[in-house]
Amino acid sequence: MSYEYPKVSVVVPAYNVARTLRETLDSIIKQTFQNIEIVVVDDGSTDETLTILKSYRDSRLRIVRQVNRGLAGARNTGIHHSTGEFLAFCDSDDVWEPEKVELHVAHFEGDANLGISFCGSSLIDEQGKALKVSQNPKLKNITARDIFKRNPIGNGSVAVFRREALNVIAYRPKNEHQRDWWFDETLRQSEDIDAWMRFVLASDWKIEGIPGRLTRYRIQAGGLSANLDKQFETWARMRDKVISTAPRFAAKHAASAEAYQLRYLARRAFIMGDGKSACRHARKSMTTSLVPLAEEPIKTASTWVAAELLNALRFAPHLQFMLGQKLVQSRG
Repeated sequence: MSYEYPKVSVVVPAYNVARTLRETLDSIIKQTFQNIEIVVVDDGSTDETLTILKSYRDSRLRIVRQVNRGLAGARNTGIHHSTGEFLAFCDSDDVWEPEKVELHVAHFEGDANLGISFCGSSLIDEQGKALKVSQNPKLKNITARDIFKRNPIGNGSVAVFRREALNVIAYRPKNEHQRDWWFDETLRQSEDIDAWMRFVLASDWKIEGIPGRLTRYRIQAGGLSANLDKQFETWARMRDKVISTAPRFAAKHAASAEAYQLRYLARRAFIMGDGKSACRHARKSMTTSLVPLAEEPIKTASTWVAAELLNALRFAPHLQFMLGQKLVQSRG
């Protein structure tokens, strides 16, 4: 079936992802909603990524190549080259369930005030095996406070935008001569939550989720501790941007948002079996603010206890494994 124009543009940033790219693209191509274009941005790959892309014969798939600009830069290039009424993002190591796009389109068509539609996620490991952990976010009445503290949108492969709404956060940096930025390319992580925060603070468009875990979000184990530290550093840069643009809002929520972020990083470290990192982030979360403990006592306390136990058992690998199998089933 052919269409005059695509209803949905799917932007896929791709940098040295030969190992996972085919699974990602196949999950997009096999969507039950077929009126889509797939804009894959090859962000300066040096592996077999481009060869895999060229092997596809689907006319809906377009390849855009550029010198490496990072994830935010690849997303921005993809948006610039896209034409759909709605824009979806899928990172090239994640996987979509077949009905994802169809359900989001129906969501938008049922509410003219909806700017971002999102969903929950199941977590998978590097081999694609389910981790028995999921992201089951709050879906309705999303506020700036929710985004800052808990980021219900969760990850970069769940959000679908109405193009008109997305353009609210478009800007052109002084030395940028090619195209606008929607995502901040100076951030190498946390660029998605930065965009969500700018969106919610600058517009009245509704943000709302739909039920179901429609994305499989891959957790990469390599360099976990260093990556978590870098993630916190870039999150802190995002926080500082919020402080500069919305100081009254930030004064009220910055400390508790930091504690939530540290708790999230502790749980990420725990999932991957890094007791030392999990313990360090959990302890720092508790000393930064007790708001997460007051608002979500069971989840916060269980995170702290699990991190402490895993750290204590890191010199007893067999016990550590048993603990991980038991506690990793805690949600999100």
